[in-house]
Amino acid sequence: MSDNLFGKTIAELKLISESLDLPDYTSSQIADWLYKKNISSVDDMTNLSKSARQALSDRYYIGTSLPVKEEISKDGTIKYLFSVKDRKYIETVYIPEQKRKTLCISTQIGCKMGCIFCITGKQGFQGNLDTGEILNQIRSQKENESISNIVYMGMGEPLNNPDAVLKSLEILTSAYGYSMSPRRITVSTIGIMPALNRFIEKSECNLAISLQSPFADERRYLIPLEKKYPIKQIVETLRRYNIKGQRRLSFEYIMFKRFNDTDAHIKELAGLLNGIKCRINLIRFHSFKGSVLESSDEQTIQKFKDKLNRKGLFTTVRVSRGQDISAACGMLSTWALNKS
Repeated sequence: MSDNLFGKTIAELKLISESLDLPDYTSSQIADWLYKKNISSVDDMTNLSKSARQALSDRYYIGTSLPVKEEISKDGTIKYLFSVKDRKYIETVYIPEQKRKTLCISTQIGCKMGCIFCITGKQGFQGNLDTGEILNQIRSQKENESISNIVYMGMGEPLNNPDAVLKSLEILTSAYGYSMSPRRITVSTIGIMPALNRFIEKSECNLAISLQSPFADERRYLIPLEKKYPIKQIVETLRRYNIKGQRRLSFEYIMFKRFNDTDAHIKELAGLLNGIKCRINLIRFHSFKGSVLESSDEQTIQKFKDKLNRKGLFTTVRVSRGQDISAACGMLSTWALNKS
């Protein structure tokens, strides 16, 4: 049975070269073709001998694929649909702005976390993406040359698939891979231990924590895993690591009307995050059929932001993009496609 080459780390490529009795330097050559030159076939690796290419192609293929569909928002956002594993599907979002071009990628088919504010969570879980499937979202859409930033904020919980995510981050930031600055990559998580510790220790990429409420009972209602990994424990872990310097730590806070948008929440947030260098991103809630939650109004969101800033917590409001094509935060779902 053949296996894909795309998504293999340099260590894995070395093992492949050794198993095929190829010279030591072959792994670096293969990595160069995979991540620098965007080839589509083993036969395109022209600096490998014909016998080496034959040995590789007998057991491996490149393993990249183009999106099967795209939707374009009136604001320029593009949502891509990719086919993965046995006719399952994931979504990826390209968000163009004046100073940056951001790609929001998925790490799982659906999600098992069950957060009630996220349509992906309503979809349930159909499987993890492997490293190649994560990276293929970056390599195989037409704007790949213009991407300046990558956020792991699409379908799935990245730290529920830590091995594939960490390998993808290695390939993105390594000299043998895409040589991308880790400061341009952000991984979002609700805070799963001990995978969070692994990420902080093994990667230098930015971290975003899905906070949503500083009160345990409210957060548990929104994010069931709060019961196992409380936000206070997560924050204390971050405090011990003392994340600083150019590496950015942020907290995502979706605003729910008359639920988490009061002065009491501002006071509790200030106490919870006291002394931690971080940013709070306030996010408008994008409602969906069956949801009992509503978004806070614009005036409430702006006042909430201003009060947090006065408390010394650097706070911004995230611009909603692609809502008309269901590409905004929390709106990604391929349930209708994956159920068949």
